[in-house]
Amino acid sequence: MLKEQLVKVFSLMKPGMLFQYEPELDAFLEFLIWRFSIWVDKPTPGIALMNLRYRDERAVALRGKVRTGLEGPGLTFAQKMWYCVAAVGGQYIWACLQSFSAFRRWGDSEQRPLARRAWGLMQRIEGLFKAASFGNLLIFLYTGRYRNLIERSLQARLVYESPNMNRAVSFEYMNRQLVWNEFSEMLLLLLPLLNSSTVKSFLHPFSKDKSSSSKEDDSICPICWASPTLVYLALPCRHRYCYYCLRTRCAAVPSFQCSRCSKPVVAMQRHGSDVEHKTQSQ
Repeated sequence: MLKEQLVKVFSLMKPGMLFQYEPELDAFLEFLIWRFSIWVDKPTPGIALMNLRYRDERAVALRGKVRTGLEGPGLTFAQKMWYCVAAVGGQYIWACLQSFSAFRRWGDSEQRPLARRAWGLMQRIEGLFKAASFGNLLIFLYTGRYRNLIERSLQARLVYESPNMNRAVSFEYMNRQLVWNEFSEMLLLLLPLLNSSTVKSFLHPFSKDKSSSSKEDDSICPICWASPTLVYLALPCRHRYCYYCLRTRCAAVPSFQCSRCSKPVVAMQRHGSDVEHKTQSQ
């Protein structure tokens, strides 16, 4: 969320300017989150909503059994620093290494053997890390301890801050989101049922220049509001249309009415020809 807001700030800058500094930007945001949460023994907004805090499991193990499961000190200075090194520095170094290796094309067969071996080693390390993370996830789902590898290696466990908590959650945003979702679904249901030509003909006089003459109005297609390349006349009113616009409207709507005079269109005729083409309703 922080990154999305920060990218919007530089949206008017040179395109691609932030792309080359993306690892540094991610590391800076991760450092800010760590500095104002873990370093000062405060939870992040998400952890605070769940009434959680970090506890040093090593100190709890030395004390023995706890009475309620909530006792225990917070993280030590060393645990906080190692958390920053692993979560911020480790991710930054790995992102830079991946970007550098992809730019240098270490995985290509034309590269030197040392570069190919380094690329293969990176792939194996990444595979082992993903496998270990998946194994840690399974253990976390079973025991409820240490949601990631960093917390497991530092023995930093999330526990409840207090046994009782009154959650005063405002449902204003949720209600607003539900209203807009229902409104958008209603529009998606009603828009295909509306006759677009009728809506355009209704709104066009309000947006059109009043100084334009009626002759200019008759020379354009009332559906697409462009000059027809293949002019066809709607019968019996003989108003001009594009062939594609008039043909598709007559095929889609059995009782299509002229967009200019609202008379039923029973046939269509090419401009300058005496041959009439019956519409689908006929």
